[in-house]
Parts: sequence; C-alpha cells; structure tokens
Amino acid sequence: MNKLLEPYVRASTSAPSDIGVSDRYQQIKFRVFDLTLEYLEQQGVQGETLPRAVLQDEIARAISVVLMSRGLALNLKERAQLIEDVQNEIVGFGPLEPLLNDPEIDDIVVNGPNTIYVERHGELEPVSTRFRDTTHLMNVIQRIVSPIGRRVDEGTPYVDGRLPDGSRVNVIIPPVALDGPIVSIRKFKRIPLTGEDLVRSKALTEETLKLLVGAVRGKRNILICGGTGSGKTTLLNVLSSYIGAKERLVTIEDAAELQLQQSHVARLETRPASVDGACEVSARDLLRNALRMRPDRIILGEVRSSEAIEMLQAMGTGHDGSMATIHANGPRDALERLEMLIGLHGFSSDLQSVRRFIAGAVNIVVQVQRQSGGVRRIASICEVTGMEGATYSMREVFSHADQAEGGNGRRIV
Repeated sequence: MNKLLEPYVRASTSAPSDIGVSDRYQQIKFRVFDLTLEYLEQQGVQGETLPRAVLQDEIARAISVVLMSRGLALNLKERAQLIEDVQNEIVGFGPLEPLLNDPEIDDIVVNGPNTIYVERHGELEPVSTRFRDTTHLMNVIQRIVSPIGRRVDEGTPYVDGRLPDGSRVNVIIPPVALDGPIVSIRKFKRIPLTGEDLVRSKALTEETLKLLVGAVRGKRNILICGGTGSGKTTLLNVLSSYIGAKERLVTIEDAAELQLQQSHVARLETRPASVDGACEVSARDLLRNALRMRPDRIILGEVRSSEAIEMLQAMGTGHDGSMATIHANGPRDALERLEMLIGLHGFSSDLQSVRRFIAGAVNIVVQVQRQSGGVRRIASICEVTGMEGATYSMREVFSHADQAEGGNGRRIV
C-alpha cells in the first residue's frame, strides 16, 4: 500500500469530520490529484476539448482507478468529497470552488496560501480551507485571469476582472503584496435582490422605498454614495429595476455586475490597457460612445475618474433619470468628490461654475452605509436644490439617524 495513504486508511473511520480540512487529507488529496492527472494523460484524455460535465465524469472514473490501485478504501461520503475536491482542482478554482458555490457567502478574501476569510451575513470569518502552497495559489489565480484576457505577473502585479458567473475579482501579487498573493472576490448574486428584499433586511423602510421609486419614475438623476462594501451597486441594481420597460438603457461598468431585467438594455464594459499600454477602453470612452446610442438613461457603475465630466453632461442634457455610484462618506462629500474628479481631468472653469454644473445635473444623492455587524442601510437621502451663494443648496429628505430616534425620517411631501 502507498505509504502516504496508509495512515489515512487507519484514521479514516475514526475522524470523518476532519475530511477536507486535516493535513493528512490534504496530503492524500494532492497525491491523488497528481496520480489522476498522470492517469488521464496516459489515457489520452484531452481536457481542453471536452465539455466540463464530460471531463468531470472522466476525472471521477480516473480517481476510482487510482484509489483501487492504491488499495484505499473510503466510505461513500469520503469518496464523494475526494472526487469533488480533485475535480475542483482540475476543472474549477481549487479550494475556492466550494466557497463560490456556497449561497451563504458574499465575499471571499485570500491572504496568501494559508489564510482565507469569507463574509457571511455581513461578518468576516476565517475558514479552514487553504492552498497547498504559493505555487498552487498562483496556478488558481492564472486560471481565474486567463479566460478573461488578463495577465498578472511581476510586471503587472494587480488585476481586476470577473469570473464566468459574474463575480468580481481583484488579484494582487508580490512584489507589491509583501506576504504572498492576495485575492478578493465579491460574489455575484444569481437572483438579484428586490426592493422588498431590502425592506425585509431593514436596509430601508417601505416609505423610503416609495420615495426612491418615485424619484426613479420621476426621472430624477440619482447619485449613490458610500464606502467600500456598503451596498452601492446593490441599491443601484434595485433602483434600476423600477425603470419603465419601454426605455432604452445603457450601462457602463468596469466589471459587469448589474442585473437589469428590462429587455432594452445595452451593457458595456471597460477594457484595461494591454501590457504595451495599447487597446484600453475607458469608462469615459464608453460614455462618449453611449451618447451616440440613443439612450433614454445611462447607468454608470462607478464614477472614479474623468468620466465624471461626460456623466454630468449626460445628466444635464436630456438623459434624465440617469444614475451612478461614487465612493464618498456623505451626500455633500459626494458632490465635492465630483468637483475633485472634474478638476483633476482638465475641466477648465472656476470652482463656482463647476459647482453650478454639478448642481444642475445631480438631483438626488443617496448615502448607503455599512454599520457595525455588517448591516447595510440607507443613511441619508438628500435633494440637491441648486446653489446658495457659492455653495450647494441641499435638503435632507430622509435620515436614518432621525428614524433611529423614533421618527419616520424627514421626507418630501
């Protein structure tokens, strides 16, 4: 009997709960993985030419041969676990695959080969899942980025992209990641949340939802602000669902996440520059093109650079009801961040003219906030009513702080 497998045979019946997490199991899994690859190669199985389901069947058969040849007797549960894990190593994303398939998990964070955290119900927690070593982790990273036409190496040590299921992924590797490769995955929800879901989760009240739906249907230009992971894109997706079916929508995102259900939607996605700096397609490029696509509304996943100018021009010149998100800590801060982005990218005008430009384009600013315990809520809704001297005139129409004190929140009647 194979010396590596021998101790597991003796321990397998006494500690089945450790299956998938123990050092012993990890050793066995990767040994079986290596032997399975050898067997598939000997049998002439061409994995790249087979449908995934067919290849998984071939892998399962190969594992059965390997286990039998090594005299390893496993119960049904252990055998199924081993087959699934080895299949994930060959055709999936290795240890990440079961985490990606877990509907309870929203985010996955990998800090080197031995440390993985997941977010469940707003709380980050460590998991026992790990990679064999840094080489194993890098192999999975290359499997993630290759199908989307990206590369990550010492010359290009970080990359943004999305998985085939739509999940958003960021990778950063040494030398800029000092303690090993880091992977951050924001999972894509297969079934998009609705306004009613947000009410049930207490992210907002029914009254607040009615207020926002009225703003959407009234073609108010809406800017959603908040910090990282506060739920900006989720709210943008929910509000977009209330746009009429007859309107033509153009969405622009760095990594496509929006799940609009209307039939008349044109989805655009930016493209980073190649290694030699060519072929980049920026959000600003796509916005300029979108204006030639006869949109009724433009929905921008995030304002983060020079596209701020084109987005505001679109909002102020006939594309009423357009929406976007921005990283900012509050409604006024969101408008000031727009000022900064405009100033950084060559909008030649004095500050007061810039502010009038912004105030004439943005009608509503919604602040979302991630609170203690991971709860995401709408913290404030402000109406931009124009200018008051040299500053913005804003009226808060809803405040979660007011509501928490026992009121219903301020609102426009």
